[in-house]
Amino acid sequence: MKFTRRTLGLAAAAMAALGTTGTAFAQNKVNLGVAIPAATHSFTAGIVWWANEAKRELEKKHPDLKVTIKTASGAPEQANQLQDLVTVNKINALVVFPFESASLTQPVAQVKNKGVYVTVVDRGLTDTSAQDAYVAGDNTAFGKVPAEYLAQALGGKGNIVALRGIPTTLDNERMDAFNAVMKNHPGIKLLDAKHGNWNRDDAFKVMQDFLTRFKQIDAVWAADDDMAVGVLKAIDQARRKDIRIVFGGAGAKGMVKTLIDGNDPRIQANVSYSPKFMYDAIKLTAEARLKGEKLPPTTIIPSVLITKENARQFYFPDSPF
Repeated sequence: MKFTRRTLGLAAAAMAALGTTGTAFAQNKVNLGVAIPAATHSFTAGIVWWANEAKRELEKKHPDLKVTIKTASGAPEQANQLQDLVTVNKINALVVFPFESASLTQPVAQVKNKGVYVTVVDRGLTDTSAQDAYVAGDNTAFGKVPAEYLAQALGGKGNIVALRGIPTTLDNERMDAFNAVMKNHPGIKLLDAKHGNWNRDDAFKVMQDFLTRFKQIDAVWAADDDMAVGVLKAIDQARRKDIRIVFGGAGAKGMVKTLIDGNDPRIQANVSYSPKFMYDAIKLTAEARLKGEKLPPTTIIPSVLITKENARQFYFPDSPF
């Protein structure tokens, strides 16, 4: 977030007008809690890695900032951790990537009701009044960008199959955006779309089914790079040569490296949805609170097309994702 000299001046004037209350707030340190899912698969491993990168860099840069990170393997554990962050760690700001939307809404609301500034990341809550700010990737673009690329690459004609993620509103948003583009390309037929649950093994089984049922498939939208790995394994095992493009998603380092090296002609493009938005959310929240300011209600991190030409911008070899 960009703060102009004029904005900071107005903030300082406002604090002066408030007297002792403004002065006390200005002297407060920011004790930021971060609640995220444990590293149970590569994407959440990336979430954890980027959260720790943010802690390391920001605490070094800002002496008045303390960051406490909690990882949970389920929704009940995360709810308990939120309580601990308030009562034990005495946080005054929270960045939370909810394990689940519905079951975490009330626990997050309880934190906010105790005067803690709350930024929710990616998986939105069912009641937005439980948050001060929301930071996420662009799920509409995540579905739109692959659809536009595939339509152009196939010249407006061909057969496509799609693998969706876990049944969620997030997944619906992506699929709806994909279908909205394809409606403008009647020469392209979406043969089927099934849930691969953002999982390599599940995607492998779904793709095996597609390969058995459909004798001509021109392209696959895997909608996640973990699923794309399972898709490629199924294609190779079946020795199918008809599939020209496998489009994954989220910019996993293995897929991005394949784009850079150009060693699999089926991997031609990707769409960004990096777990780095966890880093961005922590940085934005911490630096705003250190200045006594708030974030906009919603911040969307753009999802953009990744090709061989710009792939190095999205390659983070040290990240687990």
